[in-house]
Amino acid sequence: MSIELNPALLPPALAAQPSAPATAPPTAPAGPVDGRTAKATPAAAREQPSGPSFAEVLRDAAAGPANGKPLRFSKHALERVQRRGIPLDPATLSRLEEGVGRAAGKGARDSVVLVDGTAFVVAVNNRTVVTAVSPEHMREHVFTNIDSAVLA
Repeated sequence: MSIELNPALLPPALAAQPSAPATAPPTAPAGPVDGRTAKATPAAAREQPSGPSFAEVLRDAAAGPANGKPLRFSKHALERVQRRGIPLDPATLSRLEEGVGRAAGKGARDSVVLVDGTAFVVAVNNRTVVTAVSPEHMREHVFTNIDSAVLA
């Protein structure tokens, strides 16, 4: 029993006729190309593309979008912190940064980070505090456009 193969259903390498000679990979023409001359070069002699390797890009992506950038406060957030008398001591900032890092590790984009009852709305990707709400102003406050909450 003979099975006839349909060449349209085969990968290009298998669809080639067995009697067809193998061809060398194409090289650049030696003559003018758009007013310039091009030389045929073997693949090994070609320049490698500049920039980071795939492994480096993957490692940076796994480290998260922050990549060690400091936490920033928007103008609006700074006004809220001053007007509401929210303390931003080193311990509070450290816990806030740790909470933002945890949110980034989970893939959050916009998060509410609660530190000792104070709520900080943070754009996680660019590590920017958008607004801050003290415990006294928390009553009947609604947080919208967030995808996560972190207790730090």
